[in-house]
Amino acid sequence: MRKFFSTLFAILLGLIFVTFAVANRHLVTVSFDPFNSANPSVSTSMPLFVLIIVVAILGVIAGGCATWFGQRRWRRAARLHEADARTAKAQLAELRSQAVASRSETQRLALPPKTGFSGAVGRDRQGAAL
Repeated sequence: MRKFFSTLFAILLGLIFVTFAVANRHLVTVSFDPFNSANPSVSTSMPLFVLIIVVAILGVIAGGCATWFGQRRWRRAARLHEADARTAKAQLAELRSQAVASRSETQRLALPPKTGFSGAVGRDRQGAAL
């Protein structure tokens, strides 16, 4: 359903752009010379819709750059917090392994020797059954 609405929106947006382009196809002169408006040294002629679309694209790029530079503080903080989280996870894993090792040592020491009906069960140094 979401894909359908995205496609529908893209088609409607395309129709709006085409209608805008057909309605504004007359040529305009864009001048970059603020001192001589009668005979500018740097100027170009282009359709009005091209000028408006190019200006809109440049505005989106400028806004994206401004937002990206404005959020650098948050990106830096996120990197630092991620590094702290990695360090904490490594320390936690080390502490857990130490706890498991110390728990197994205390369990080995605390277990009484196995005994059967006729005494201790196991093997002596030569491997004979007890």
